[in-house]
Amino acid sequence: MRILKYGLWISMILGFMVLGKVYGIGANWGTQATHPLPPNIVVKLLKDNGIQKVKLFDADSEILNALSGSGIEVMVGIPNEMLWTLANSLGAAEKWVEKNVSSHVSSNSVDIKYVAVGNEPFLSQLNGTFLSTTFPALQNIQAALIKAGLGNRVKVTIPLNADVYQSSNEKPSTGDFRQDIRDLMVRIVKFLNDNGGAFTVNIYPFISLYNDPNFPADYAFFDGYSSPIDDNGKIYNNVFDANHDTLLSALQKNGFPNMSIIIGEIGWPTDGDNNANLKAAQRFNQGFMTHISGGKGTPMRPGPIDAYLFSLIDEDAKSIQPGNFERHWGIYYFDGTPKYNLSLGANNGGGLVPASGVRYLARQWCVLSPSASLDDPQLADSVGYACSHADCTSLGHGTSCADLDARGNVSYAFNSYYQENNQQSSACKFPNLSMITNTDPSPPGGTCKFKIMIQASSPSRHKNNAFTTKPVNVMFLVIVSLLLSVL
Repeated sequence: MRILKYGLWISMILGFMVLGKVYGIGANWGTQATHPLPPNIVVKLLKDNGIQKVKLFDADSEILNALSGSGIEVMVGIPNEMLWTLANSLGAAEKWVEKNVSSHVSSNSVDIKYVAVGNEPFLSQLNGTFLSTTFPALQNIQAALIKAGLGNRVKVTIPLNADVYQSSNEKPSTGDFRQDIRDLMVRIVKFLNDNGGAFTVNIYPFISLYNDPNFPADYAFFDGYSSPIDDNGKIYNNVFDANHDTLLSALQKNGFPNMSIIIGEIGWPTDGDNNANLKAAQRFNQGFMTHISGGKGTPMRPGPIDAYLFSLIDEDAKSIQPGNFERHWGIYYFDGTPKYNLSLGANNGGGLVPASGVRYLARQWCVLSPSASLDDPQLADSVGYACSHADCTSLGHGTSCADLDARGNVSYAFNSYYQENNQQSSACKFPNLSMITNTDPSPPGGTCKFKIMIQASSPSRHKNNAFTTKPVNVMFLVIVSLLLSVL
C-alpha cells in the first residue's frame, strides 16, 4: 500500500520490445528524503545500471533538467492535491502540460512518454476524496496533450492500488472491479484504452503478509508454495500472478481483454518489521526478476511484463502511518549503496552498481556519553525528541538494530537526529547525556549501521529540521517506548 507518495519511478530495460513498446523491470525513485542524492548522481546511477526509463510522481524541474539528453524515457506525475484544479479548469491543465511536458520535450531533450494523473486516488483509506476529480483531470490532461501536439507521443495513465478490484474467492477468474467504483472504473478504462493509455496497478505481496498474520508466507514469494491454487486448470503458486490475473479477469468481464497493464510498484522493504529484512527483500526481488525475465508472463497472459520495483533509494522523510517499513523500500540505501546482490537482467548481470561521486559529512557520530546515567530524568524526553524529529524506524523488535542494548538504542536516536541536522554541534547537546565521537558505534559484523549523512543535492529545497517544532508521530512514541522498555 502506498499512500500519497511523491517521487520518481525508474524502469530498467530487460530488452523486450513488442510493437514499439519497451517492457522490463523498473524501480520507483522517491524524493521524500531529508538529504536526497543529487539528481546528476542518480541519473548516472541509472545509466551505470542500464536503466532506460524513469518516472516522477511530480514534475521536478531540477530532476527533468538532469535527465535532459540522457536517453532515459520519462513518466511525469501529478500529485493528488492538484486533481481538483486540473479537473475544474482546462486552462490549468494546458498550463501544466506546457510547463511540465511541452517545454522539456521541445527544448530540453527530455523523452517524456507518460503522464501519471494522481497516485492511488481511489485507495479505500482515502474515503472517496478524489472520486469526483480524477477522471475529469485525466480528460483535461489528455485534451491539453492533444492541443500541444503531443497526443500521439505522450500517453496518460492513473497509478491505482490493487484494491480497486477484488475476487469473490481466492480464484482470479472471479475478479471484478470494486462494486462502489465499478462504473467509474469502466469509464476510466475505456478512456485509457481509446487514447492508447495503459492500466497501471501497484501490487504488494508484502502488504498481504503484513496485514494478515495467517497469510501463507511462501505464497508471497516465487520459489515454491505447497498449496497452489487451481483455477480451471490455471495454476497459481504465487500471489503476484493471482493478483495480476484477478485484474485481467476484471478487464475481460468489462470488455477490455487486451488492455495494456503496467505494474507501477512492486517490491519488499528491508527494515521496520519482522518480515522486512535484507534476506526477504533479496528473495522477493530476485525471485520476481527471475519470474519475469524469460517473458513467461502469468497463467492468463503469457508474455513480457512491464513492471517497476519499489523502490530505488530509501526515503527517510516518508510518513510511517502505514508502518515503520515505509522508509526502507529501496534496493539502495540513502547514499546509493546497494543493500544486497540483485541482478536486474542482461544489463547488470554482475549485480547493482553503486552510486559514484557521493559526498559525505565528517566521520563523526553523536552518542550517549559513557558518563551519562540511564536513570537520568531527562533521558526519555531527549530520546523522544530525537526520534520525533529524525528517523528511528530501525529500532525496536524485528528491526535491523533490534539487538542493541539500552545505551545503543539511545545513541542511535541521538545520532539519527545529529546526522539529519547536518552534524551541527547544537544537534548533539542533549543535556548531560550526549557527546560527539570519531569512533563508529555500529556493532561489528551486523546489519545495524549508525549512518553518516551525505551532502544534500540542494539544501535550499530541503528544510533544515534542527530544533524545529513538529507534531510527535504516534509511531515514534511506540518506538521510544520499545527502546526505553529495557532501561
